[in-house]
Amino acid sequence: MASFERASPALKEILLRIYRAEKPIEVDHHLYEFGSVEYHIKSSASDPQFTYLSISTPLLTQGFLLSHGLSPYAIQMVKEISTDVLEIVEPANEGYQLTLRLDFSKIPREKDSLKIITEVSSVQAVILSSQLKEMLLSVNSWDASLGTSKPIKLVYHPREPFYVIRQPQKIIAVFPMRFKEHSDVIIATSFFQELMDVGSSEKWAKVPPCSWSPIPPPELRGEPFEDLSTNGGFVSFDIFSRHVEGKRLDKTVWSLLNFYAYVKHHVKCTRGFIQRRMRKRLDSLVKVLHNSSLEEDGQIKKVKGMNSAITTHLIYMSKLTKMRYIRNDSFFSIQLFAFKEMQDGDT
Repeated sequence: MASFERASPALKEILLRIYRAEKPIEVDHHLYEFGSVEYHIKSSASDPQFTYLSISTPLLTQGFLLSHGLSPYAIQMVKEISTDVLEIVEPANEGYQLTLRLDFSKIPREKDSLKIITEVSSVQAVILSSQLKEMLLSVNSWDASLGTSKPIKLVYHPREPFYVIRQPQKIIAVFPMRFKEHSDVIIATSFFQELMDVGSSEKWAKVPPCSWSPIPPPELRGEPFEDLSTNGGFVSFDIFSRHVEGKRLDKTVWSLLNFYAYVKHHVKCTRGFIQRRMRKRLDSLVKVLHNSSLEEDGQIKKVKGMNSAITTHLIYMSKLTKMRYIRNDSFFSIQLFAFKEMQDGDT
């Protein structure tokens, strides 16, 4: 899930192929995606009514993986994708956290079918986002007497963990930022500072407050050094109860899960914009030099159009200039040679 899409494009394509097939087809396909995500899609021609989909995905935190599988909240979120089309098979197939039985016959043969299959293809995103939703929904249930909780490390993208810290009346999400290129650090740092300025304005008072610091915030003291070793600093968001009410919960969760992807996209677009501007500037400079060269060529052509006597004299003077660099002991013979050429030119 390294992109902004909730649905897996490859899984969606396979499910659509099964659904749109004119006659039942045999499918037994293992699909692997970025981030150690695995799908197993199985459809039998002898039992065309049902298609089985198994999912294995790294969880945000192992605290939400119970002994019998996913948490009840995650199971409920999966069921709500489409209560008519999918059914959870218990126990899940070996090696997978979840197995679904899909009944494509209950999907209407209209344009809604694409929407339903797209939602089914987003099951991995639903599983992961449900964990963060559970944390954010507890924003008001944290006992103030307990103070700040121990940071919870979450991993949505490989090698890009972020932290959630419970505090009285709010939850803090902290993102350690790392970049390979120094130029990317400069672009991202400028973006973070602008993000803080915009977020503090009255127009954006309803969005989660954002802060950036080149050093780890105090809440992350005691965390592993390798997780706090960054070159892009730390970006923090304060999540209050108003940010997780109603439909805002889903938007807040999805924005946090994809914050790394948003930043990378911004850096990539900015770098491309700078390169295009530099290339355009270079092209304009080359054009100026080219026009200057054409003007010089025009002056040379004018010189060639002068009368033959002046041209002969210029050639003669040029030869004399070159002859001055010849050794002195041959100067007399060169003078004779040049004088003879001048006479031949006059005749």
